[in-house]
Amino acid sequence: MPRPLYPIDSLLPHARPMILLDRVVERQADAIVTELEIRPGLPFFRTGQGIAAHIALEWMAQACGAHVGAVARDSGGEVRVGFLLGTREFKSSRDWFVAGETVLVGARLVFHEGETAVFDCWVMPAGHSSGEAIASAQLTVYQPADVAAMLASQGIGAAGPQGAGS
Repeated sequence: MPRPLYPIDSLLPHARPMILLDRVVERQADAIVTELEIRPGLPFFRTGQGIAAHIALEWMAQACGAHVGAVARDSGGEVRVGFLLGTREFKSSRDWFVAGETVLVGARLVFHEGETAVFDCWVMPAGHSSGEAIASAQLTVYQPADVAAMLASQGIGAAGPQGAGS
């Protein structure tokens, strides 16, 4: 069943320019599809080359975050910080995404328990019905209920790591 499409900026605890996705184009209970146009001026864009394929990992992570943020918004909750714990089987059929192309970035929830979730993610050209991903990976993500307590447990306070600057 389709879900409301929120502005991408309202789903991630980032600010532009580090929100790398342009918009949400589709949602289901367990999945999200976002869109991005490769263009000069974006973070990580290199003139004459575009954006390196490994940056697709961050696009995928942001798609996971957008899904979690949208689920939170659906229930009246707040969008919270999450962390990428790991990546499995990252594959890309190319080295660069080039200026002028538009890609879809999708994430489908495959496992969720407590504060940890696993998503199957993909990138494919927009407007192509072949359904072949040009990049894919499985991401494990973590969203602590209390970020400050989690950081404090690692010796990181509001001012950064303990002892920093001393």
